Amino acid sequence: MTPVLHTERLSFRPYRPEDEDVFVALLRDEEVCRWMGQERVPEAEIRTLFRAILTDVYPQHRFDVWGLWHEEVYVGHAEVKPTGNVDGHELVTALAPGHWGRGLGTEAVRGLLRHAADNLGLKEAYGMVGGDNTASLALCRRLGFSHVRDVVGDDGTVTKLMVISTTDAH
Repeated sequence: MTPVLHTERLSFRPYRPEDEDVFVALLRDEEVCRWMGQERVPEAEIRTLFRAILTDVYPQHRFDVWGLWHEEVYVGHAEVKPTGNVDGHELVTALAPGHWGRGLGTEAVRGLLRHAADNLGLKEAYGMVGGDNTASLALCRRLGFSHVRDVVGDDGTVTKLMVISTTDAH
């Protein structure tokens, strides 16, 4: 079961049905989609994805996924899930643009790393970061991630596969 996690300023809470609209708003945001390296999709598809978290991901314990909350305000999304790019687990975070530049992304990744090490027993974790996402790449460098390789999409876009030891990270 996905646990509730806390950092100094953030609460990582499993999604509840009443969180659907904030989740949809985050994943419909053009800037968020751009930096996550995904196309904007119709709202109905995002609502289907959200409901699958509640009806499939959580009941089957497929992976951990949370809404991120700061002072009871939804600020973003986080996951620790198996990745298809390598044999391991990927950390995923997405913050709403109104909350960028305040250190919440760094805090979220540190919280995920602690969970990966302490609760999941992972020795390392991966991140997939768009090659032009300079802010997220700088965050990765500050936290100690290393570049593994570039993954080039069919459209020519480059995503950086990054790795970090969970035991050294916190």
